[in-house]
Amino acid sequence: MKAVTSLRARDLRDLTDDELDHRLADTRQELFNLRFQAATGALENTTRLKLAKREIARILTVQHDRGSRTTKQKVQS
Repeated sequence: MKAVTSLRARDLRDLTDDELDHRLADTRQELFNLRFQAATGALENTTRLKLAKREIARILTVQHDRGSRTTKQKVQS
């Protein structure tokens, strides 16, 4: 299993929409695998669960901000 490295929000803002979508899918897959390992007792580092959840929240926040910004620009035009 490939662990997804965590990025800060400012680094995520530099990514394109497609890259964010791909990263979100990868992180959600990692979270699924981590939960599966936790349920079977195979997970040694439980901190990775918390980090994966935070990464998903960061990505969703950046996506939401972009959507809000686009909507505001359309309204002002």
